[in-house]
Amino acid sequence: MVRLTGGGKVSHLSREQREGIVSTVLASFFLGWAPILGKLAYRGGVAPFTLVAFRTLVAALLLWLAFVAFWRREIVISWPGLLGCIGVGAVNGFGSLLFYMSLSRLDASHASLLNTLYPLWVVLFLFAAGQPLTGLTLTRLALSMVGVYLLTRVGPGELDWLGVSLMLASGATYGWHLVLGQWVLADVPARTATLYILTTMACVVGLARVLQASPIEPIIATGWGAVLALGLTTVLSRLATFSALQRVGGVETALVGLLELLVSLILAFLLLGERLTVVQWGGAALLVVSLVLVTRDPGMRLAQGNVPLEWKQK
Repeated sequence: MVRLTGGGKVSHLSREQREGIVSTVLASFFLGWAPILGKLAYRGGVAPFTLVAFRTLVAALLLWLAFVAFWRREIVISWPGLLGCIGVGAVNGFGSLLFYMSLSRLDASHASLLNTLYPLWVVLFLFAAGQPLTGLTLTRLALSMVGVYLLTRVGPGELDWLGVSLMLASGATYGWHLVLGQWVLADVPARTATLYILTTMACVVGLARVLQASPIEPIIATGWGAVLALGLTTVLSRLATFSALQRVGGVETALVGLLELLVSLILAFLLLGERLTVVQWGGAALLVVSLVLVTRDPGMRLAQGNVPLEWKQK
């Protein structure tokens, strides 16, 4: 398997890079189920905060059971590594609350399309860490903004701007958690980091649900089934995401958003009966183009699976 380097030369992908690409594909498949299972849970009577809390708790419990059964030696972590994982988990937990609150107000297909902006947030955060700004990056950002505008073109009174704003904020937190995760994974094994990041997420969203101080709403069997399925896909997606993040870096991991979007749109069409207008498909196409161009941007190339050089020097 080969790829083009910055000078146009062909170089072979290492085994670790190939494993990272496989991990990104798996992560995108499992992440693509999130908005669909979330909508099915809402139909079953689950409220957004209840969904986030129980979904993350199920995921954390499943991962702890797997560690106790198979990976006990990997539970040990250094204090600096633990603090880093707590920071990543807190950011991702807050972002999860934003995502599912937005999902309760938007169609799954619209939410998925808006959420694909998170690779661009990764780009912006890495620029802040010292990555160079290129003309191609500015072009991609412009394309993405036009794409969002077209995507949100619906009939009068139909667009929920609060839902759109929450999803854009969710994408920003997800992008920031990938950048922080790349930093943490320079010193912590991916599987161990996933355990403590997911555990922190469960604590953050669980606390948010407790602070609501309201009883759990009546939930039918299909709602609980969707919550459990979402918990399973959450743990599998996080294991794959952080494995990819450690092997190929934040920008390349963020590119899985394209396949995640495809999975979500197909499932929304098949399971939820959702449709997009021609104008909205045009906006979606611009988002896809803006993300595909990341692979051709020389300013976006990072050292394999490590933090940016500028971070290492600090």
